[in-house]
Amino acid sequence: MSKKTQPTSFDFARWQQDVRSQFSGLDPNDPSRWPAMPRRLLLLVVALAVLVGLWYVVLSGMRTQLETERQREAQLRTEFTSKVAQAANLEALRVQLEQVRLYVSQLERQLPSRAEMDALLSDINQAGIGRGLQFELFRPGQVELRDHYAELPIAVRVSGSYHDIGMFVSDVAHLSRIVTLNNISLAPAPNRPEVLTMDATAKTFRYLDPEEVAQRQREQQQQRAAGGQR
Repeated sequence: MSKKTQPTSFDFARWQQDVRSQFSGLDPNDPSRWPAMPRRLLLLVVALAVLVGLWYVVLSGMRTQLETERQREAQLRTEFTSKVAQAANLEALRVQLEQVRLYVSQLERQLPSRAEMDALLSDINQAGIGRGLQFELFRPGQVELRDHYAELPIAVRVSGSYHDIGMFVSDVAHLSRIVTLNNISLAPAPNRPEVLTMDATAKTFRYLDPEEVAQRQREQQQQRAAGGQR
């Protein structure tokens, strides 16, 4: 019968001494000459450092993306709420839009064309004469072109009683066309305290002719071009 071999016991002290001997006298400038255990440990540390660095980079990118998506979510929620409110009020907004269009149409009908300006000036003059006023000055100025209309200032000086001047102002305000009185000043006439002299600038408005619209557009383009070259 063969004899049974006895299992060898683990010599911890010897193993500990072997480990110490492998980690003693290591050259940090040449890890390739290190014993097996220090080399493996170094590779493990480097691998762990790389994994931790990659994890940090990936996690930072995901955190930034998450924050961006949260902000986008809040923006989309705000837009959604706004659009829901608009959709709920869509019919009311359509009614308001139609009312605005009607109002604008009414205002446009109060603006004369260039051909009707002479008749409007005559109406202003007749309004003063009809109230017994004496025109001392009635001088149309230079037409000023705006974006959608033209403005014509008229220097006016009339003389008459306070009541007649007041009625003239009321008549001008009730003309079918838009006329405004600006820079009004009243003063008694020399040696005639019962007579007042009113100086004012009457402003009337009219449509722009197609040629004037084209001219206005050219002027705006030139202004934008000049502003862009600065």
